[in-house]
Amino acid sequence: MTSALRASVLVALLLAAPAASAHDVSYSFADLRWSSDRVELSVTVHRDDAAPALGIATPESLLVAPFLARDADRLSTLIRSRLNVTAAAGEALPLRVERIEPRPERRGVCLTLAAPLRAPTPRIGVRAALFPENKRHETFLNVYDARGRVLAQEVLTAERPGVDVYAAGPQGVLAVLRTFIGTGIHHIFLGPDHVLFIVGLLLLGGSLGRVVRVATSFTLAHSITLALAVLGVVRIPSRIIEPMIALSVVYVGFENVRARPGTDWRTRIAFAFGLIHGFGFASVLREFGLPRGSLAWSLLGFNLGVEAGQVCIVLAVVPVLAALRAGWPRLAPRALALGSWGIVCTGSVWFLERIFTRS
Repeated sequence: MTSALRASVLVALLLAAPAASAHDVSYSFADLRWSSDRVELSVTVHRDDAAPALGIATPESLLVAPFLARDADRLSTLIRSRLNVTAAAGEALPLRVERIEPRPERRGVCLTLAAPLRAPTPRIGVRAALFPENKRHETFLNVYDARGRVLAQEVLTAERPGVDVYAAGPQGVLAVLRTFIGTGIHHIFLGPDHVLFIVGLLLLGGSLGRVVRVATSFTLAHSITLALAVLGVVRIPSRIIEPMIALSVVYVGFENVRARPGTDWRTRIAFAFGLIHGFGFASVLREFGLPRGSLAWSLLGFNLGVEAGQVCIVLAVVPVLAALRAGWPRLAPRALALGSWGIVCTGSVWFLERIFTRS
């Protein structure tokens, strides 16, 4: 091989290297502009993602206007089928492609889609699974309001393909609170370990003031760790937290069995184990997805929902226990012991399940 030929090959390899390595990570860009009567979405997809999805052998052809025009309809149909924007009521917005153009500087194609809003909405949902055949594909999403202010910056992945974004101002705050209060209520009733822990704390009864102190102690504790975990200050894996929550149920049952008249340990126990339960709440909240622009309001709403659920449990359990003690005073201690041992057994089963299924 002559020196000139070797030089030509070397130059070709150097020029080809950036093009080959530039798309090691599969990605798209999406900029959403949200006004009171319209949503506009600019989506830029990389040629090396779009071409295989369309069965095009030469991805570079998508950067040439005449060739892109030939495949524009197919690309538009593909992207629209894998992109979904919804209003607050869950109504899918009818996105229409307004234009499609090559973006050589990004080695991609930009599609501009738009949809009218029949009425102002305090929340929109964006779901993008643009190239699900590639599990590593990421979509970088920016959401702007009508004034150009950034409302959200998210990365959508195969594990988290969708996100809710809330408007700025009072309407957005109310939408956040409605959503996360409902989430908190839903979680407390679908989390039998939390419910059984609270019931265990209530079995010994007591005055209204004492019950309020116990509930307040639990609330304060789980609010602290919920905030710390969601903000990323403290992270404890769920494989540790979930068995510990089960152990808290077991412990409360044992304490009820060995309780002595005149002593009330529940406020301290409620606070200590409330710290653990807060981490459990946080794992659910992270999976649900928190709006970063409304983090404080979403935390407040979730806590209010959890507290509303706890109040419902207290209002349902305390009168029944009071009636049992008043109407059948001899039966009440036996019922307390039976209920406490039932809590111990149930918590033990949960503990073993969580230890062996997560190991």
